[in-house]
Amino acid sequence: MAKGKLSPRQKMINLMYLVFIAMLAMQIDQEIIRSYQDTNVTLADTREFTEKKNDKIFEQTLIAKAKNSPESFGTYLGLYREIEASSDDLVKTLEDYKSKLKIAGEFNSSSNAEDNFAPLNDTEPSTKLFFEGGDESKPSKESVELKNKVEALRLLVNNKLGNIPEMKEVVNRANTKLVTEFPKGEKRNGKNWLNYKFYNQPLIAALSNLEVIQSDVRNIQSDAIVMMLQEKVDADIQFNAYEAIVAGPTAIQQGETATAKVLIGTYASTLPGLKIDNAQVVNGQGIINLGGALGEHTIGGNISFLGDKGKVVSMPYTFKYDVVSGKEAVAFESGALLSADKMMVLYRGVANPISGSILGADNSQTTLSAPGASVSKTGGGKWNVTPGSGSTIALTISGKGPNGKPISQKFDFRIKNVPPPQGQIRGENVLNMPASSIPNQTISAAIPEFDFPVTFTVTSFKFKVPGRAAMLVNGSSMSSVASMVKGLRSGDIVYVADIQATATGLGGQTLKKISPIVINVQ
Repeated sequence: MAKGKLSPRQKMINLMYLVFIAMLAMQIDQEIIRSYQDTNVTLADTREFTEKKNDKIFEQTLIAKAKNSPESFGTYLGLYREIEASSDDLVKTLEDYKSKLKIAGEFNSSSNAEDNFAPLNDTEPSTKLFFEGGDESKPSKESVELKNKVEALRLLVNNKLGNIPEMKEVVNRANTKLVTEFPKGEKRNGKNWLNYKFYNQPLIAALSNLEVIQSDVRNIQSDAIVMMLQEKVDADIQFNAYEAIVAGPTAIQQGETATAKVLIGTYASTLPGLKIDNAQVVNGQGIINLGGALGEHTIGGNISFLGDKGKVVSMPYTFKYDVVSGKEAVAFESGALLSADKMMVLYRGVANPISGSILGADNSQTTLSAPGASVSKTGGGKWNVTPGSGSTIALTISGKGPNGKPISQKFDFRIKNVPPPQGQIRGENVLNMPASSIPNQTISAAIPEFDFPVTFTVTSFKFKVPGRAAMLVNGSSMSSVASMVKGLRSGDIVYVADIQATATGLGGQTLKKISPIVINVQ
């Protein structure tokens, strides 16, 4: 190799090394893109859940409270309507931007991240949408609209809730999350907020940044309405509308004992001056023994207590029940009942508890059959059913009625697959915490709202921070990521993806992909 010249063999070795490095870089990029996509899907699912919760639970509760107690909740309902309208407008605008980006990038939402690698890695859609002519010094009309609407919502929250002490945390969150500029004098990588988020950013990064804003908006909206509901709890607990309630069986066999309970519509364990005619008062409830001759019976009387300012509140109550003659009457109404103890569906591959009975029959002698499933008896009228393939299953309960005649009844149940598990930290999939707290956490997995004894043991995961390749961590502890979180700032997003775990209680089923965890750095 005179005068620094390389031999053909050495040139070939160097070329192969460069190709290897390029292939490795592409593999890492694909992994990052896939993690981004998984996280984006998780953020969208979480936001949609928050939206449903806000609309179907919290808002309906606030409407009901405003109707019943307008002096306490009427003003709050008006404030929430204003915040809701501004939030809806901003979320819709951002959703329109996401659609434009996907169309411009030729993104196919029905394909996986690997097939969409090129579109998701494309930087042109974001640059062209938010900057005129792709010039980073010229924000587009979409950029101006984005910043104006985010700022408008932040100011609205401050103006409407800023003077309410109980809303301090909500206002602080809005001032922290609904920002379109970094703190005065601060830039990241030499860029302002808009350029940092959208200039020369891959399509998946731009989509994720928009989704984060949408999620923050819905969470702030949720925080606001929750505080509105909590603020006046004491004021709402007022006995200004009452109803007498009688709970008891409508038919009893002659010679058997039964009881009925009488109570105020809004139950309270103690009420001043509570009196209930023809009943023994125990813990705010009137207990009445039922029975008597064959036929229809009516019980009733008056219930009263001391309400506001010692005023006596009184109302009547009535209750009807039948006394039947025992087995002969029961046999006339004989029938079979069967229900799933856990849920109204059966889950594939796990033991689903089933309860059944035949009216008037000896439950210890009843049987249950289920073609295509494993059935094991656990007690009188109790079984475990483990379905296999298919979407429905027929369960047949059999036995003898009071007259000795055989009774057989078929019941159809749906079969569902076990839901996919969710990656969690402290029971949450998306959470906020300081960077210093991250290494102290432990990764777990669970199936939310799945009422079966299934447990998971996390064996490994990948940890991703902005600007760095994902780190593979063995085990469930995050202590080894301490060095990666030192440079994180408030507003950064980190991900725990590709979570691997073993499962107990799934009957040998293949473990479905565990959804990633999103950590918003405070």
